[in-house]
Amino acid sequence: MDFMSFLVLLIISVVVCGILHFGFKYYVVPGVWSYLSKVVIGWVGARLGTPVFGTWWEGINYGEVYLVPALLGCLLLVIFAVDFVKTTQTTKAAPKRRR
Repeated sequence: MDFMSFLVLLIISVVVCGILHFGFKYYVVPGVWSYLSKVVIGWVGARLGTPVFGTWWEGINYGEVYLVPALLGCLLLVIFAVDFVKTTQTTKAAPKRRR
């Protein structure tokens, strides 16, 4: 992967995570560090998007980075990560019932 592919994936991750974090208020905790951690997770999801989802629309790509699978990978991995953390936090915080 060249540097431009890295930047394309980073831009996709910054935009998708910005919309989720600041637009939809979809986070575990508010703040910049939460947003930056989502950007890193989103970059990994965008990088895995093309190998997992395949190559869609030959005209909308930069080298080996296909934009639609990268967007889907970024979106799905960030949503999965936030849901996973929210689920594990709620199960730990739930009080035990007495019988």
